[in-house]
Amino acid sequence: MPSLLEALERKYGAKGEVNPPIDDMPVAIFVPKRSPRLSVPTLLVLNDCDIDCAGDACALADKCADVVELDIANNKLSKWEEVFAILEQTPRVRFLNLSFNRLSAQIQAALSLQPRWDNLSHLILNSTYVRWPSVHALLKALPALEELHLSLNEYSYVDLTGKEVDEKAQCESCSRLNVDVTEPVHDQLKKLHFSGNHVSSWKEISKLGYAFPNLETLLVNDCPITTLEPDPCEKCIDENGNKKSHDAFPHLRFLNLNNTGLATWDEVDRLAQFPALRSLRVQGWPLWDRVESTEHERRLLLVARLPHVRTLNGGGTVPIEERDAAERAFIRYYMEKPESDRPDRYWELIGVHGKLDPLVSVDLRPEKRVQITFTCGDNSEVRTVDVYRTVSDLKSRLERMAGFPASKMRLFYVDQELRDSQPFQGPEEMKYPTKQLYSYNIRSGDEIIIDSKLKHSISVNSTA
Repeated sequence: MPSLLEALERKYGAKGEVNPPIDDMPVAIFVPKRSPRLSVPTLLVLNDCDIDCAGDACALADKCADVVELDIANNKLSKWEEVFAILEQTPRVRFLNLSFNRLSAQIQAALSLQPRWDNLSHLILNSTYVRWPSVHALLKALPALEELHLSLNEYSYVDLTGKEVDEKAQCESCSRLNVDVTEPVHDQLKKLHFSGNHVSSWKEISKLGYAFPNLETLLVNDCPITTLEPDPCEKCIDENGNKKSHDAFPHLRFLNLNNTGLATWDEVDRLAQFPALRSLRVQGWPLWDRVESTEHERRLLLVARLPHVRTLNGGGTVPIEERDAAERAFIRYYMEKPESDRPDRYWELIGVHGKLDPLVSVDLRPEKRVQITFTCGDNSEVRTVDVYRTVSDLKSRLERMAGFPASKMRLFYVDQELRDSQPFQGPEEMKYPTKQLYSYNIRSGDEIIIDSKLKHSISVNSTA
């Protein structure tokens, strides 16, 4: 398998030549030879190249001296010594993507005794299966780190103590690690991606907040979190039961909880207590499958419960008018509920808006069943009809009255109100077999004329 140096030379040339030989060309233009390292871009991407090591240190340092962003995801790197060798020869790198390299081997203590890479601010370790002691060692060696990606690493607990975990300390019921550490590990980290891991306990997630006290952005979407209540399960020993779900996140501004297992409005109320939270994503919750409301109504209830959140589910900033309407709708929604079901937010909003009069209930849906006069030749008959039936279905039900099959039938709709006010307005043929009757704005008292396709079209005078 190639080294990083060999993969780089395959892509950009071993000698940095820009132009092919021109000896055989009739006219030659002299182009000064560029330095090999100038042919390597500052943003270097070498994915899927089977890279398993750094390569010659001097040559790599010469070529990569100006590289600022290095993306070597989906390669064959498995030893941290090789990763560190690459970093040694790329001193200006600020962004490093190592995703989908199998880096589950532990970092040796001798490799991480002191900060070594002051420029690296963004580190991507998705699906590397990097172990927690190695994460701890990296954090100590990267003092300028601002953004860290640890998604898809199959973590079931969080441990930033820097020590090997005793599997006996992990709860068999909830997978929570019975090790509570609230000391900060890294003060500079602002953004953490932790999506798609197996952590289900919010107390484990809270450890990330304590480890990174200035964290502003956290993504824990697609994790099986079932509650934000930090208390552990009944089988765990709880020594910090008084802590709240937001205590670990005093500066958190963005939180992604999409596709988690949160299933009650209590979880939304807990989110409202996060002091700095301004942007939130909560799509794909089991709660939404249980709430009998439209997406618009759900949004109103969310906006009303989250007074400090400015952007919801990736949309634009919530306008003042929408928030006011949401809060009033929230009050009216819970006015109809028993007092025991009303959340604290209801009483807070009553203090702001006062007690509101209920809105007049106006049902804008069409009547489900209407009485229609059916006329076929000299025969007339009044029938009750379901307006959600299709024209085709109606024809089949009129075959006995008409005396001929539905395939030979034509129907004409006569709006009684239009006929009385506009006597020269003719009937409307009901041509489309899949069209539902309500789409004609059909109402009780209207008329439908049945005619045969074998006859001439009925005239306007027949309905005058």
